[in-house]
Amino acid sequence: MHVLSGMRPTGKLHIGHLIVLENWIKLQNDGNKTFFFVADWHMLTTGYENVSNLSELTTTLVREYLAVGLDPKKSVIFVQSAIKEHAELYLLLSMIVPLGRLERVPTYKEQLRELKGRNISTLGFLGYPVLQAADILMYNADGVPVSEDQAFHLELTREIARRFNSLYGQIFKEPKTLLTPKLLGTDGRKMSKSYGNTINIDTNMKEIEKTVMPMKTDPARKRRTDPGTPEKCNVWNYHLAFETPKEKLDEIHYGCTHATIGCVDCKRVLLGNMKKRLEPIWERIEYFKTHPKDVEDVILEGNKRARNTAQETMKKVKSAMNLVQY
Repeated sequence: MHVLSGMRPTGKLHIGHLIVLENWIKLQNDGNKTFFFVADWHMLTTGYENVSNLSELTTTLVREYLAVGLDPKKSVIFVQSAIKEHAELYLLLSMIVPLGRLERVPTYKEQLRELKGRNISTLGFLGYPVLQAADILMYNADGVPVSEDQAFHLELTREIARRFNSLYGQIFKEPKTLLTPKLLGTDGRKMSKSYGNTINIDTNMKEIEKTVMPMKTDPARKRRTDPGTPEKCNVWNYHLAFETPKEKLDEIHYGCTHATIGCVDCKRVLLGNMKKRLEPIWERIEYFKTHPKDVEDVILEGNKRARNTAQETMKKVKSAMNLVQY
């Protein structure tokens, strides 16, 4: 199966991204042909006014991809803007997508409201779902790992593939949605840097402890002797995400429901598991910080491999559309 996904280079990754990346790694290690990219053009759709450190953020994102465990020997890791064929396919697909369909994309008006302080009433912002479709269709993706709230974007990609195929012949696959688990922020809301409820991957235990210990728990546990319900507690979700051993999970569950352990004890267990999970990643981040050429080599090789695939796709697209190719 061909799999593709990417992230915008908006800053350091947080632990919500870690959950996503670990799903990518599983897809990578299961023998799929995987393509993972830095979506720097997508970042421009809302952040075009501030590009002073875009190249640095791009490198940082690849560094953290590698530190978490994406393997350039198993996956193609590349930068979107280095593959000019993405822009070419985006232009061609834009010819067949009705304007009204883009205006009905749920996130379009939602983000216009959320980002009303920015001037994003642009063609690029309106058309970014078409660019996203070009990214996916370029690599013949059979599946795309996305969170549930992004699944409608993939439905639009399928619509575009069907329309292209009906007009010009069977060129594109209709990719399946591969749902990715999602972790809420430390305050129980959507994890977002703008809410201040994230924990960066590139951090340390002191900072994590400062964030985890004040996390709200089941409101029924006003006192240590009050029994609670773990499923109503966001800390419990973090235990599941950081793979607390089953016997310890059973102990925590019993202790919470029978008030034999307190919330502080519960959080201390979580911190121990987070440390165990994150320390190897921190070591690899430090390695790549001191070996920047290793990161650069991964990008150059990934760009080369992605470009070869993209050029083959565009030959088929141009032939189907009867465009001159000499």
